[in-house]
Order: sequence, then structure tokens, then C-alpha cells
Amino acid sequence: MAVVTSAAALAWLVAAGGADGGNPDGRAMATVADEGPGYAIEDFGYPNADKILAEKKIVLKRGDGHILLADCGAPELFEVWSREKEKVCFKISGNKGYLSLEIPAVFAVKGNNYAAQVDMTVGTEEQSFDVKKNSWTPVGESADAQGRDFILMEIRANK
Repeated sequence: MAVVTSAAALAWLVAAGGADGGNPDGRAMATVADEGPGYAIEDFGYPNADKILAEKKIVLKRGDGHILLADCGAPELFEVWSREKEKVCFKISGNKGYLSLEIPAVFAVKGNNYAAQVDMTVGTEEQSFDVKKNSWTPVGESADAQGRDFILMEIRANK
């Protein structure tokens, strides 16, 4: 019954629109199925990064989806402590994770059950810190003899 109804609707559409299928300029209509689907290109941009920047003033750039911003409180979260942002927490999942971000004035990180490394910058100098599992790790200004302000740029974690 559905086939007959669809065929009848198609016949009516062609008859009502004329031989050109109702195309006002008389050109033949191209079939979309012949073109094939487009390609989705993943840029690994952080979802809702603009909204997070506007609301929380945290710059989240790119990642693999295994390190995500989270509401602080749960003991299994990865914590980043900053003089400007206080505490910022992340949930890590999967076997490994990567996140590119910018949090200024970071001085400590509390690791979770992942082995992690954070990359930071001060001026043109780059420095990496290994984060101890389930423990506090001094990073940035608290690990710097000069007490300079460091910006957290990357978090990498492995199970």
C-alpha cells in the first residue's frame, strides 16, 4: 500500500509541475545520491570552549576527549590549583588522555590514579612536570627557584 501511495504522489508531483518536475528555470534537477556524502573532519577542538571561556574564564583548546572539565568534589578528579582560578578539576577516562589549555598562575596539581605530565610556560621558557599519582605535586611557581608565574599549557595522562 505504501509503494502505491508513494508512486501516486510522485506521479502527481510530476504532472503538477510539468515535465521538468516543477523547476521554474527549466533546468534538470541533479540527484543528490550520485554525489555521495561529505567528509567529517575532526579538529579535536574542545566542545563548548567559547561558552566555558565566557562563563569560567578558562581557555580549553584541543584534546582527545579523555580529559574533560568537571565540577570539583569527587576524589578521583585531577585537580589544578591556580592563584587566579583557584581549583579547576578534570575527569580523565580511557587508557590515555591529552588536553591543550591555558590556565595562568598554576602552582600545584593533585594527581589521580593516572600517571600524568603537565607542560607549562613562563615567557618563552617551557617546562614539564611529572605529576605523582594520587598525590600533590608542586609545579610552576612553587617549583621554580625564582617563583615566576607559569601558564599550564598541556595535560597528558596514561593509565
